[in-house]
Amino acid sequence: MQQTTKSNGLNWLALSVIIFLVDVGSKFIVLSQFDLYDSVNLLPFFSLTYVQNFGAAFSFFLGQRWILAIIAIAMSLFIIRLLYKSPKEEKLANCSYALILGGAIGNLFDRLYHGFVVDFFDFFIGTWHYPIFNIADIAICVGVGLLLISSFMSKKREKQE
Repeated sequence: MQQTTKSNGLNWLALSVIIFLVDVGSKFIVLSQFDLYDSVNLLPFFSLTYVQNFGAAFSFFLGQRWILAIIAIAMSLFIIRLLYKSPKEEKLANCSYALILGGAIGNLFDRLYHGFVVDFFDFFIGTWHYPIFNIADIAICVGVGLLLISSFMSKKREKQE
């Protein structure tokens, strides 16, 4: 019997679309208001600083645009399949998948459209700077964190049964 969106996690794709739109919208604002490396200090430890990331997280795979795009497409298709197979009751796992998917597609769009990812959140203490990131990166990290929590919770439930 074939599953419908009422019985699986595909309804969570709406969250992926929201994440994608907020991410792309924020990057559009940065691109329209900032020149490369422009920075606006908002707090003693936080600035908006426009940079271009030609790699992945922390600039891994620097300059490997097409490899990163292929990985993002493959992972996105895998996550959509996970949402399709996941029961709708698995809300935390489905939310996790949707966050990761929305972030992955946001950064994929940048890679394909610009040739780089637009990053702009800059946290620092003194001269130490955390790698600059964007909303898509936040969605991916939160999604992975929630996925870990979901995994631990499901293992705990299995032990109780």
